Amino acid sequence: MAYVNTSRTASFGLVDRAVLVLKSAREALERRRVYRQTLTELRSLSNRDLADLGIHRSMITRVALEAAYGK
Repeated sequence: MAYVNTSRTASFGLVDRAVLVLKSAREALERRRVYRQTLTELRSLSNRDLADLGIHRSMITRVALEAAYGK
């Protein structure tokens, strides 16, 4: 027995592609803003405040990256 499987891909027009690019750029800028804000706030804390949060000063960049971009 033979099976035929056909699928069509949706073709996006130029406007659709431009909208996707702008949406992607907006999301990237928002993530970058979260990263910078988290970095600034954590760097402004004292070592004691960071210790209370369970964060060492050397971990600030990693924590900010995780906050903005996930893993």
